[in-house]
Amino acid sequence: MASRNSWESIRKYGLLSTSKLLDLFEVPPLEREKVENTKRWESIYIVHPRYGTAVIRDQKPLSESKLKNCLTDCDLQTWYRQLNSKVFFWLDLERLKTLMSAKEYRGKIHTVLTIDTEPLVRKWVRNIRLSPLNSGSTSPFAHARGLESFMKLEDYPFAERLKRGDYGCVAELTVENGVSDIAKHTVRVAHAKCQEGNLRTVELLYQA
Repeated sequence: MASRNSWESIRKYGLLSTSKLLDLFEVPPLEREKVENTKRWESIYIVHPRYGTAVIRDQKPLSESKLKNCLTDCDLQTWYRQLNSKVFFWLDLERLKTLMSAKEYRGKIHTVLTIDTEPLVRKWVRNIRLSPLNSGSTSPFAHARGLESFMKLEDYPFAERLKRGDYGCVAELTVENGVSDIAKHTVRVAHAKCQEGNLRTVELLYQA
């Protein structure tokens, strides 16, 4: 799930983490420090004469008071930098629907990419980390989390987690820094919105 009208930029420059996007847009050090090291209460728009406009989403689902109490091996600043160093993929459609049905996003149109997972994993396996929890939210439960929450494929406890079913096995697939060739792995792009739990395509932008 990306911001509306972001596909053309993603297709050209890749699906980039917040930190890499700040690099690309040449955001000044003092401004980027606020973006990377602290909670974003609102979405931030950045502009570049060559690359246009990009949206860095807010982090409203994170409660700092809850986050302080559930971090196991790092401080808030380190956790925010961890989140900003990655791009995130949902592996279950219900998780996408839950995000798009959240108060801030409900009924709004977003760009939704459908990815052919196997070739992406083969190409980017060294940069991939799996998480058993939604790392960007402390609601409804602030599950314990830390730097070890992001695990390499060979370290992930699949046998244990599979007992939880598809939804509970892996919450997030993350890729360090981003996926520069995301267009090669994308099979469908649409403007879509979610209302009353139903995902509806508003405009089909690309179909492989």
